[in-house]
Amino acid sequence: MSLLVKDFEFKSEREWYLFFGRNEENIKLIEKSFKVKITARGGRVSITGQRDDVERVSTLLDQIYHLLEEGHTLKKSDIEFSIRMVKEGEGKVKEVFSEGIYISSKKKMVTPKSENQRRYLEAIKSYDIVFGVGPAGTGKTYLAVAMAVNALSRREVERIVITRPAVEAGEKLGFLPGDLVEKVSPYLRPIYDALFDLVGFDKAERFLDKGIVEVAPLAFMRGRTLNNAFVILDEAQNTTSEQMKMFLTRLGYDSKAVITGDITQIDLPKNTKSGLVEALEILSGIEGIAFVFFSEKDVVRHPLVRKIIKAYEEREIEEEAG
Repeated sequence: MSLLVKDFEFKSEREWYLFFGRNEENIKLIEKSFKVKITARGGRVSITGQRDDVERVSTLLDQIYHLLEEGHTLKKSDIEFSIRMVKEGEGKVKEVFSEGIYISSKKKMVTPKSENQRRYLEAIKSYDIVFGVGPAGTGKTYLAVAMAVNALSRREVERIVITRPAVEAGEKLGFLPGDLVEKVSPYLRPIYDALFDLVGFDKAERFLDKGIVEVAPLAFMRGRTLNNAFVILDEAQNTTSEQMKMFLTRLGYDSKAVITGDITQIDLPKNTKSGLVEALEILSGIEGIAFVFFSEKDVVRHPLVRKIIKAYEEREIEEEAG
């Protein structure tokens, strides 16, 4: 067994509370995850356990402390993601959380929760076209919308355009009630949810009414040129080859495009090739386009979602092998 003593100088009770959590829940979570014992007296923290675990926990606590010093507010879920990153050796916690996106309308920071999410944000900052590919729950759409809102608030773009193909689980729009807008509205709901969460319902409604933010089915993009815009194509795995080419050629001057999708959840008719799958093949060698791939390790929903995705992936591998 190894013992390590760390000295932390807390400037306020708030810092102490954020570091340890309610009823020391953060410390208990770390103890359980690494099989160590953590005791605290004043600003001195003792860590006891196997040497490797003690060293990893020491690194984790150091990075959490420095994040709090810089003014970050870490929730229990942030501690869980930090533990996961340290256990899996994927990047430094401080570096990941420092890549936050400031949302001025809500006065809050949206921070990446994994190394791949950090790479995704860096790619969006650095490239005009970015593909984010991976399973549901990895933050592809939410982070893209957050970056779009941030770009709009900084006047880097004049508007946000978010679109999705109106194809879901084999349903046909013609069998749904209402006019075209009413038919496609359910398919666009996840985008509205992200927008409302990031800027608030009232402000989102104003943006939508004024056309500053446009949420529309992919068919509405045909024939347009999008200048000074942050454009997001969501659920891109359900585009056809023609639709993907059409979308990518809409990009005008001073614009940025983010394309998100999950190539394991394609709802197109049989024998129809996904435009996203084809784009990954055709565009992989083009300079100026970035590709970020996510896995179940990047899922930021309930911890069970990650396990569910992994279980399905393992079953698919077994079926392909059998």
